Amino acid sequence: MNNRSSIIGGTILILVGGIFLLLQIFPGLADQINLALYWPLIIVAVGACFLLAAILGAAPLAVPGAIVTGIGSLLFYQNMSGDWDSWSYAWALIPGFVGLGLILMGLLDREHRDGIRSGLFLVIISLALFAVFAGFLGGLSLVGNLWPLLLIFGGIWILWRKRPKR
Repeated sequence: MNNRSSIIGGTILILVGGIFLLLQIFPGLADQINLALYWPLIIVAVGACFLLAAILGAAPLAVPGAIVTGIGSLLFYQNMSGDWDSWSYAWALIPGFVGLGLILMGLLDREHRDGIRSGLFLVIISLALFAVFAGFLGGLSLVGNLWPLLLIFGGIWILWRKRPKR
């Protein structure tokens, strides 16, 4: 498994390096692609390479793949929309990206099945944090002034889960 991860990791570095070398050798290529607008897609592509490597047999690479792809997607949204202020609450999605990676790793490899439950927990916590911070900082107009209800429901859920069993 370790040898396979090294081969896949090395291949990813060669591909990314090749892309940057092509952009240096052919500077007009960068103008045609408009890197000023689409540069986050490079980050998404690197994350997708990690995810592909996870699917091809190196399941632990699903976690960094999900993180890099998720952050690249956030940056792409922010770059296209100009909504850079959303980073004040969008960071709360990063634990959810870790959770998605754990879930994918658990689905791809039987040795990591326990990661599915913890990954799901991380996704739920991340979405709750995102909703609270987005509601508080004005990024989630759907929740608006009712964001404290999310805190109340979160507390009820935690207490319900830890109640004594009869």
